[in-house]
Amino acid sequence: MGTFKFPIDGLTKDTITLNQPAKLESQGDQLESRTIYAAVHVVANPLEASASNVAATVDWEATARFRERMWSMGLGVAEAMDTAQRGMGMDWESVKKLLTRTMKDAKAVGGAVVSGVATDQLPKGSHTLESIKDAYLEQLEFTVATGAIPVIMCSRELASVARNSEDYLYLYSQLIEQSDSKVVLHWLGSMFDPQLEGYWGGNNYLETRDTVLNLIKSHSDKIEGVKMSLLNEQHEIDFRSQLPRNVKMFTGDDFNYVRLIKGDGKHFSHALLGAFAAISKYASAAIRALDAGDEAKYLEILGPTETLSREIFKAPTYYYKTGIVWLAYLSGLQDHFYMVGGLQSGRSIRDLTELFILGNEIGLFPDPDLALYRLKLMFESSGIRI
Repeated sequence: MGTFKFPIDGLTKDTITLNQPAKLESQGDQLESRTIYAAVHVVANPLEASASNVAATVDWEATARFRERMWSMGLGVAEAMDTAQRGMGMDWESVKKLLTRTMKDAKAVGGAVVSGVATDQLPKGSHTLESIKDAYLEQLEFTVATGAIPVIMCSRELASVARNSEDYLYLYSQLIEQSDSKVVLHWLGSMFDPQLEGYWGGNNYLETRDTVLNLIKSHSDKIEGVKMSLLNEQHEIDFRSQLPRNVKMFTGDDFNYVRLIKGDGKHFSHALLGAFAAISKYASAAIRALDAGDEAKYLEILGPTETLSREIFKAPTYYYKTGIVWLAYLSGLQDHFYMVGGLQSGRSIRDLTELFILGNEIGLFPDPDLALYRLKLMFESSGIRI
């Protein structure tokens, strides 16, 4: 392993020594003590991907390999959600094709899948609660028919129309009652999507908590769990303590997942995380340690990953997908750094270099020399002498 001096200023380190890959036991059957889903990304077709594409241009075979990798480590796949650029490049027609392929592969290996249900097939313009409900139902029915567990995602269209919490309760109740399977609810903060400001009819956590709890308690037999992505550890601890016993809390907190998954002795969180797409082998090995009752080993494995995750998800958080794809490229898991919708420009060169530094610190890269080579290519293609 060699050393490298960075050709740009303002980084947390001037020089690094390449670290060996972390040695982790991550292959095997599905996990036992926690239900874990990694929200995986899609791999763009580099010959066609650009910011001007109306529909997503996807390398379907490379995309499928990522899902196969998650299942091989015992993780479930969260499909067609934020990491896969839902609402930022992936339209509904592309989502249908993606989910159909994923479910075919999942059934062949017994892999677990949840998949996002939204209203993004609606044209731009004004809508009514009923038209939004119909759009949700179209996606819900398709998703259930594939065999995936539906995740009812927050809707930009609903956020723009709903007048108060009663509108949310009415619409979500209709969806849950008409679903032929259990559902997962998704509570996504505006840091992930600014257009969701005021979702659930309130302006802060306390104003919205009771609305969501009332919805869950009224339909607890039809709700598998709730994914909370507010990036606030105390909010999640408070909320999960009030859930019915049969409803899971799936943490979506990419800043504080280590303690939340471990639990506080009374309650713990399962996980549905974009971060776990980047650190899947750590997630798998850490939960296997929990399965064996070894909390110290769990913390030893997963604890150091949180600093990297916080860098991936730093503000503006909705560009976290760029970091996920960049790390996949550095790790040799895909051959290029292009993204659907041209989102590879979502982070600066300094941001990407910091991710390399933090990834190297925890031994993320299977081939550190390849990772450094690709970092150097990025510098050179940007006109930075090394």
